[in-house]
Amino acid sequence: MKEFKFKIDGKDYDAQVSEQENGVLAVTLNGKTYAVEVSALAHHAAKPVVHHAAAPAAASSHVAPAAAAPAVGSITAPLPGTIKQVLVAEKQKVKKGDTVITMEAMKMENAITAESDGIVLKVRTSVGASVNQGDILVEFQAEGASAVAPAPAPAAPVAAGTKNVEAPLPGTIKQVLVSVGQEVAAGDTVVIMEAMKMENNITAEFAGKVTAVNVAVGDQVQSGQVLVVTA
Repeated sequence: MKEFKFKIDGKDYDAQVSEQENGVLAVTLNGKTYAVEVSALAHHAAKPVVHHAAAPAAASSHVAPAAAAPAVGSITAPLPGTIKQVLVAEKQKVKKGDTVITMEAMKMENAITAESDGIVLKVRTSVGASVNQGDILVEFQAEGASAVAPAPAPAAPVAAGTKNVEAPLPGTIKQVLVSVGQEVAAGDTVVIMEAMKMENNITAEFAGKVTAVNVAVGDQVQSGQVLVVTA
């Protein structure tokens, strides 16, 4: 959730803005909440639904390269907008809460902050650039982390007929809403995770029975990590 303080014709306003689903923002202005539909946000924002891993196909001589995942510790755009200021440079040390980028979105200026102490490895945007939700703005090495992130462990094979519910982006598990043996329908929320200071409902794409729950409340997860297995 983003918080703003501003004046209109000399009157003070307090506003809180949090992103919901399908391009809708919940805007609380001086204690009153409004549902604001933003067509550009609905068009650009990646819906935080899960990707299910299909059963492995037969090996072939040609394997398409996997899409590059966001850099570990990267600071990303929480919503589409235009970069107004870049306040850090490569090799600069920053503290948790320091503003590294300011961007304009929905006619409001948003401060993008570091979520931990660390060092800026690379700045991947510039003033005036238009960015979409999830675009990497700054590559960031958290304090105490190694310069090169370890390669993720290979994913466990998916048994025929099972489907994995995966994390669509890095975040923290806030709620686990299913248990082993539970039946779920397509579209049911199975996990709620916090990412980029917003809560995201992770849903089942297909109906089935939960055969494994691989996370617990408070776990830190990476993009593509298996959260729940259904069959």
